[in-house]
Amino acid sequence: MRRTPEGEARPHALLMLARALLLRCPNCGSGGLFASWFKLRPACAGCGLVLEREEGYFLGAMMFNLVAAETLFVLVLVGVILWTWPEPPWDALWIGGMAGMVLFPLALYPVSKTLWLAFDLMFRPTQRRDFQEHHSDLSRPDR
Repeated sequence: MRRTPEGEARPHALLMLARALLLRCPNCGSGGLFASWFKLRPACAGCGLVLEREEGYFLGAMMFNLVAAETLFVLVLVGVILWTWPEPPWDALWIGGMAGMVLFPLALYPVSKTLWLAFDLMFRPTQRRDFQEHHSDLSRPDR
């Protein structure tokens, strides 16, 4: 653990990434960040970290999701072509490719959000204002 300028312990980058891949808070490791597959809670129940650190915060998560889905698509496509060569099932690849381009981003949605949070925490460590006790608007029922 490294220390923040305020003297608080900060997890290493690999630990934060591992926690994010397990859909846990990259900061403290607590689970339960998601109310449902597509609904992120306002803050971590374990440490109180506000998960949307600024307005429009998860634009980076969308980029992570797009890159991961495209990469997975290409790897599966190339793998199937190499595995079935010299007679690749072109019709199945065409239909499977369309299904994959819809399903991969949906499947990777929560992981992309937690990975983006971990990535951001590596470069922009937490400060006191990043925690729930400093955000009175999180108690509103419409959030």
